[in-house]
Amino acid sequence: ARRSLASPVVSGVLCPCGSPRAAGTATAPESGSGGGAGPCGRSPCEASEQDRRLRALFQKLDVNRDGALCIHDLAEGLGRLGLHRTELDLLKIVKAGDKDLDGQLDFEEFVHYLQDHEKKLRLVFKSLDKKNDGRIDAQEIVQSLRDLGVKISEQQAEKILKSMDKNGTMTIDWNEWRDYHLLHPVENIPEIILYWKHSTIFDVGENLTVPDEFTVEERQTGMWWRHLVAGGGAGAVSRTCTAPLDRLKVLMQVHASRSNNMCIIGGFTQMIREGGPRSLWRGNGINVLKIAPESAIKFMAYEQIKRFIGTDQEMLRIHERLLAGSLAGAIAQSSIYPMEVLKTRMALRKTGQYSGMLDCAKNILSKEGMAAFYKGYIPNMLGIIPYAGIDLAVYETLKNAWLQRYAVNSADPGVFVLLACGTISSTCGQLASYPLALVRTRMQAQASVEGAPEVTMRGLFKHILKTEGAFGLYRGLAPNFMKVIPAVSISYVVYENLKMTLGVQSR
Repeated sequence: ARRSLASPVVSGVLCPCGSPRAAGTATAPESGSGGGAGPCGRSPCEASEQDRRLRALFQKLDVNRDGALCIHDLAEGLGRLGLHRTELDLLKIVKAGDKDLDGQLDFEEFVHYLQDHEKKLRLVFKSLDKKNDGRIDAQEIVQSLRDLGVKISEQQAEKILKSMDKNGTMTIDWNEWRDYHLLHPVENIPEIILYWKHSTIFDVGENLTVPDEFTVEERQTGMWWRHLVAGGGAGAVSRTCTAPLDRLKVLMQVHASRSNNMCIIGGFTQMIREGGPRSLWRGNGINVLKIAPESAIKFMAYEQIKRFIGTDQEMLRIHERLLAGSLAGAIAQSSIYPMEVLKTRMALRKTGQYSGMLDCAKNILSKEGMAAFYKGYIPNMLGIIPYAGIDLAVYETLKNAWLQRYAVNSADPGVFVLLACGTISSTCGQLASYPLALVRTRMQAQASVEGAPEVTMRGLFKHILKTEGAFGLYRGLAPNFMKVIPAVSISYVVYENLKMTLGVQSR
């Protein structure tokens, strides 16, 4: 069979488990052939041989012999091996592997990049191999690209095949696929986008997370709005089920202090005694009502900001997602913020104080003016970045750790992994932004208290730290955390059922 110019140095560098060995190119030692085998069944001698081949490849690419690969080294070194890449591709390779951010890859970073890269290549290969026969043919390429919204003819697909096919079979096996793409950047895989939705599925009462990505296929088939509707319905049910804990959190944020130590059981008893069991759901109506406008505005703003950033990639990089998501969150929050104030006031109201949401809004407008609807706006905006940033960072870290370790045949993590990742990331995000959320709630509530002095965000922080200590910034944290697991679980179950009802196709 005809071999590429890169063989044998480029071929056979990695193994399926991510160790330095080609996937499927050489056979593992037979059982009983001796001890001391590595994770892939390799003997120390084989491991040493593969390390030698990795170093040989690194040295071939290290044109200026300085022990590190820069973009110039990669361009010239790969060119000598017959692998021509654009400057943008080379920049992506360096960025993906450059852990110490010095603009180049040392040997350790180079090996780590190849191991991570092979994982992604295997996932892509599996997603293209529709027949699951270990080979990709022209029909599978046509179907896969059509799924992504790209229409090509079978003749064009055959041209793509010929560029990778070494043995003239007009099909591509794993080895040919890996060898062709070994030092070519892989973008985020549509399968990962499909299975790892986060902010659309999970609702913990705060809509400050970075919006999910949608594949080209989901956008073109109209599945994206079905996902959003299913997510909105799931959020409504989840918030309604956990509303008593949410109202208790608001009461503890505003009224609890050293002199008025409100516990969870005491808080529930106090609410029921004052207004009966129905009072546990005060403020829930407006909290559910604001889901639709906030989600819609946030999604539209996110898509526009992505275009403004000017990316043509299906998925943004992490820092781009954080920037676009935070800006979209700020726009959405600014648009519906008066509803946030109404929610707090409705949750804090006494029995008979207001006849409903409209009466509450009229009362605030007549007594306190329009400015009252934007009390606590600054701490709310400042809270978006730590919440969205930490939530996104933790979720992506957990996601990538799972994909690195366990994703062999599919990017589907299963329900329990997805729930665990969503719960942990949401909890970390809330913990980071909680002091700002507490100050926001107190500022929203302050004008409802007769004779209460006008306070600023800085003044309120100082007052809480002086009178209650750092612990005072975390009043109500217990009921807030108590609702995370049920909220995530309920929203996931409802989302999945609504998704099926709306005809959303899952792979």
